[in-house]
Amino acid sequence: MARQKSLQLYRNIGIIAHIDAGKTTTTERVLYYTGKKHQIVDVHDTKEGKGSTTTDYLEQERKRGITIQSAAVSTEWKGYRINLIDTPGHVDFTIEVNRSLRVLDGAVVVFDGVAGVEPQTETNWRLADQYNVPRLCYINKMDRIGANFAHCVQGIRERLGANVLLCQVPLGSHDEFVGMADLVAGVGYIWKGDDKDSPWDTVPFDELAGRVNVSEAADKQWLANLATLRAETIERALAMDDAAFEKLIESGEFDQDTLKQCIRKGCVSGKLVPVFCGSSYRNKGVQQLLDGVVDYLPYPGENGGIALVDEDGHVIGEQGVVDDAPARALAFKVINDPFGTLTFCRVYSGVIKKGDTLLNVTRGKKERVGRIVEVQANATREIDEVRAGDICAFVSMKETETGDSLCDPAHPALLERMRFPDPVISVSVEPKHRNDVDKLSAALYKMVKADPSLRLEVDKETGETVLKGMGELHLEVTIDRMRTELGVDANMGKPRVSFREAFGKTVEHTYTHKKQSGGSGQFAEVTMVFEPQASGSGVVFADEVVGGRVPREYIPAVEHAVMVESREGQIAGYEVVDFKARLIDGKYHDVDSSALAFEIATRQCFREAQKLSKPKLLEPVMRLEVVTEADYLGDVIGDINRRRGTVSDQGQKGAQAFVQGFVPLAEMFGYINFLRSATRGRGTFTMEFDHYEEVPPGLVDKLMEGEAK
Repeated sequence: MARQKSLQLYRNIGIIAHIDAGKTTTTERVLYYTGKKHQIVDVHDTKEGKGSTTTDYLEQERKRGITIQSAAVSTEWKGYRINLIDTPGHVDFTIEVNRSLRVLDGAVVVFDGVAGVEPQTETNWRLADQYNVPRLCYINKMDRIGANFAHCVQGIRERLGANVLLCQVPLGSHDEFVGMADLVAGVGYIWKGDDKDSPWDTVPFDELAGRVNVSEAADKQWLANLATLRAETIERALAMDDAAFEKLIESGEFDQDTLKQCIRKGCVSGKLVPVFCGSSYRNKGVQQLLDGVVDYLPYPGENGGIALVDEDGHVIGEQGVVDDAPARALAFKVINDPFGTLTFCRVYSGVIKKGDTLLNVTRGKKERVGRIVEVQANATREIDEVRAGDICAFVSMKETETGDSLCDPAHPALLERMRFPDPVISVSVEPKHRNDVDKLSAALYKMVKADPSLRLEVDKETGETVLKGMGELHLEVTIDRMRTELGVDANMGKPRVSFREAFGKTVEHTYTHKKQSGGSGQFAEVTMVFEPQASGSGVVFADEVVGGRVPREYIPAVEHAVMVESREGQIAGYEVVDFKARLIDGKYHDVDSSALAFEIATRQCFREAQKLSKPKLLEPVMRLEVVTEADYLGDVIGDINRRRGTVSDQGQKGAQAFVQGFVPLAEMFGYINFLRSATRGRGTFTMEFDHYEEVPPGLVDKLMEGEAK
């Protein structure tokens, strides 16, 4: 079957933002205005049991009024097909944003008009930079008290480093917000009401003063400067095209279509970030935002294809987004659906049909494509084939996990993988009923397979099953979803911190392994230097033996022993990180030496050397932001200091004050209870992992004692 719609008419986009900026509300409006649904459900109604929004359909999402897992929907706008993914804003679920951005061609970044740039927005922006995703900015909630468009734009420029291009500015703010001025078209849009079907008037700039009544000085200034702002937008946009810019300079003339093409060129290349504004809740500005999506964000492949890599992750080529090439797709999400596992994939090239066999190049296994579905949040529609640029789900794939490459078996290729953060918190998990041990194991395996930011381990000493994740809410939601989706109840233990260990200083150490008890013996001697390295540098092994003092065939055994032994340190059994192990000398015996003997010698050498280095215990340090009323700021800062934290910044966000700082995760359990009490329920906080830092020597025993309980 031939392609139904040209690739140029596709937009694969994500909606990303900090929690409560209005992503899901904006998505609901998009689906309504594109005709995908006929009524709107507001997020605050879901907490009261009045239904669910299209993309927040999980029980856990309805109860909390937040997005927990990214949900995909497809719709049409003015002949363009838009595949849209609504992503979570809570830091514990950053993994969902990570894997969505990996396969999307563009993103709409939503900002709260009062709060401006918030911590999770910065994290999401860095992810978009990492995956080279062009984006638009949409400053939402302009109808709220304290909304400040200039403050938001300044934050986007300064905190995100974006080269902002104003495409719209608001006409009024909070209860005076009536619409926006379009600097590209040179007209204003004034809504006649807040109803979802309310029409708007299109008004030339020179008539706006008589139609818009504003009392705020800042709003009056935006209105007075429209002509200047438009001239600046036109000039900066046309600078993307030399011929258009020269024409503007020489004659002052420009072509409207050329202007849009220049903005598109700047947006797709990442040189410009167009800014829109509105109020999704009050149904103002969403249609214009959709126009911006089709006008300025790239179609699949316009911004380049996907990198092809070798087994070590080194880039060896690029796969363009075309139909007439071998089938290649990336699995970016796995969902445990009641009717079978759903494996979400982005098709980068070729055509995949129902009944085809694909090779999972990552795992070396073949997978048959039994059913292909187009996903509409929690609903599915069967389709017969998918082509380059499509986002779909394959049903009941057995071997494929997040990040795996699926290809035509005759043309295998590895697509660039995603990078996932390490978990920072763990809990013990046990079944509520003794008979459910096997069911719990199977359920945990399914949850971990679906979410790469979860890890599952068994504690060697206690025999407990340990689940690791990104935060307390992440783990709590995982256990709750096992109950609702897989029918398995589990008890969760007290959260524990994922510490790390490091060498305290450079150590050179020699260990000789000698065993002789009749028959062939064992002999190996290694001399190694262990050097601490910069944070985040990982574990590096270097073979510096000269003169054949250690035969070549035994070197891999030495390296393997270092890697295995680094998983369990000598302070408290935590992973040892950020060091370089140099093998500089050794001895062997012609008869008694073996790979096993050298592995044993290296392991003992590692253990003794780490103890001799006066090892350090490292703890995860979180970046914290608290937003509250100014009256409570002193109590919040005092508490941060008591928790061994440091304050890095404080100031105003609209009508509220904020404080930012760094606090060890070990001191943050139950923080929400303190904050509610200290701020009379008015404070909110967000935190995310930032770095590992050495635990003060005097606190090591106390922290380890707490972990053991």
